[in-house]
Amino acid sequence: MLTLEAPWALLVLPLPWLLRLLMPPAPTRGALALPIAAELTALAGQAKGGAAWLQPRLLLPVLAWVLLVAAAAQPQWVGEPVTLPASGRDLMLAVDISGSMDEADMEVAGRRVQRLAAVQAVAGDFIQRREGDRIGLILFGRQAYVLSPLSLDRPTVAQMLSEAETGLAGKETAIGDAIALGVKRLRHSKSDDRVLVLLTDGVNTAGSIEPDKAADLAATADVRVHTIGFGSDGRGGFFQIRRAQLDEAQLTRIAQQTGGRYFRARDTQDLARIYAALDEIEPVEVDARTFRPRTAVFYWPLAAASMLALLAWVLRGGLPTTTKQVAA
Repeated sequence: MLTLEAPWALLVLPLPWLLRLLMPPAPTRGALALPIAAELTALAGQAKGGAAWLQPRLLLPVLAWVLLVAAAAQPQWVGEPVTLPASGRDLMLAVDISGSMDEADMEVAGRRVQRLAAVQAVAGDFIQRREGDRIGLILFGRQAYVLSPLSLDRPTVAQMLSEAETGLAGKETAIGDAIALGVKRLRHSKSDDRVLVLLTDGVNTAGSIEPDKAADLAATADVRVHTIGFGSDGRGGFFQIRRAQLDEAQLTRIAQQTGGRYFRARDTQDLARIYAALDEIEPVEVDARTFRPRTAVFYWPLAAASMLALLAWVLRGGLPTTTKQVAA
């Protein structure tokens, strides 16, 4: 629908007629005269007055003035209500890219792929579903580093995850350092819900902080940690598959100590179900607030007023119809 941002501007609409009624007649020379004073006088002098409005020399300036005032009122087109998705949740993903994540014991779309490729496919979809959440990404091997800080730009975070490669952070696994880094990024968050989802296919073999100590830091900072143990159990048929070496007891302790949950994923389908479960455990909180998009349309009456004013000027003799020959 159409609304006016400054409806008070319509109060100036009768200004030319009020000036004509209240101000003394202007002298014929040396003063500013109302451009349509003659037409208004003719209008006032007619008993039935309505016919004067049909005269183009009067009608065009009047319409131009009305449109100019309408433009000054700042008309806006208000669209349909749009719900604002919002969440009070900040969520960091910590993904293991140690050397063991290149084990090709997973299947995606009928193709056997590395563990990291399966995580990129499933976790990428998970990131895209978290509309309204601030998502961050930590990659860890021997060292842990933040690839993406907390951001609402989900496509970029998903793209960064898809470009990760095994071994970039070293061949070993620093679970404690990854948790501590996630806590460091989340502890100063203003969100009431601070969540770290850690995925690994190995045991802690590197780093300066023990996983249990990092879990203490997370609990103190009110950061909830969900842990995912990922990798096959060694049954691969004709394929030689290395069994995932997991300290499930430790991953369970970390999750329980921080109020989170531990999940075990043996294949891509398990992993997809786990991330779907995380969507339910940590739902996107949609705010009931809505807004109606507004589009300014003042330029339409402004353009129409300019065209009518130009046309009125032409009809009043604004353009010369003859040219004078000047003798040399």
